Amino acid sequence: MIDAADSTTQVTQDEDSSKRRQILEGARKVFMDMGFDGASMGEIARVAGVSKGTLYVYFADKFRLFEAIVEEESVHRGASNFSFDPDRDAATVLGEFGKAWIAVVCRPGGGSAIRTVMAIAERMPDVGRRYYECVLNGTISRLAAYLQARVEAGELAIDDCHLAASQFQQMCQATLFLPFIFQAEPAPSPDRVHKVIGSAVGMFLAHYGVKN
Repeated sequence: MIDAADSTTQVTQDEDSSKRRQILEGARKVFMDMGFDGASMGEIARVAGVSKGTLYVYFADKFRLFEAIVEEESVHRGASNFSFDPDRDAATVLGEFGKAWIAVVCRPGGGSAIRTVMAIAERMPDVGRRYYECVLNGTISRLAAYLQARVEAGELAIDDCHLAASQFQQMCQATLFLPFIFQAEPAPSPDRVHKVIGSAVGMFLAHYGVKN
């Protein structure tokens, strides 16, 4: 039998989590629409549908609120389900990863998140560092571990797998990421992504693939 006090505690925790989620979603929208400097706690409270008093119960200021959003983004993106099965061939895995990576960094709304982190990183270096380590470098490290497995399997010949992983990631972004992040172009079409990723995989394997 569940103790009444435990049940009440669980409800309270659920409500607290739900309210925090509500605030974060509202704040994310305000930051994406107005940028960090343009956002105010009053506007965040309005969009989130809570009072300013309630907002301040959860977050002392917009710096702490933005940091919480970046922390959540880092955990979520850092744990993205890129499939790096070491037993699968490089051409298949690299092609799938490239398309999945572009879907993450060029997704609608995603560009605003990256721009906002870049804009605030000088004032909040810990936030920028955390985002880089968890989302960007964390993904490169996972890809590097996969490449090392394919080196050991005799499919690839790479001296520095971390460098090679970073190179491949950058090749995947060529002509796609920068035009998108600077709002010169919309998110790339599936056909364009397919062409760019196919080229990146071909170039990577031409350089690092073991010649039979």
